[in-house]
Amino acid sequence: MSVNYGSKRVVTGAGYGMRDWLAQRITAALMALFTLILLAQVLFSSGPIGYDNWSAIFAPQWMKALTFAMFFALTYHVWVGVRDIWMDYVKPAALRLVLHVFTIVWLLACLGWAVQVLWRV
Repeated sequence: MSVNYGSKRVVTGAGYGMRDWLAQRITAALMALFTLILLAQVLFSSGPIGYDNWSAIFAPQWMKALTFAMFFALTYHVWVGVRDIWMDYVKPAALRLVLHVFTIVWLLACLGWAVQVLWRV
């Protein structure tokens, strides 16, 4: 009789399954909801859309928080998708690691820039 001391986990490949699928759907739904809210605010604003009206849309704290949540969801959505592409199509582990690190740094820089722009409005 053989003894099984645990299962072997495969750490390569995009085999994260349901968690990533669900994360992609939830973040996409959050981004769609944000788009509808923003579109409603733009359509119901008075006069031509200039910097003043655009700034007024993002001035309330609730809109800044909602926009931050959308940017965070977008960052995670992109990370899951790009990570899976790197794992599926880039076979050399060293190159894949470099691409993962570059992607993380790029996405965090973009998120930081978006937050900086958002809180300046």
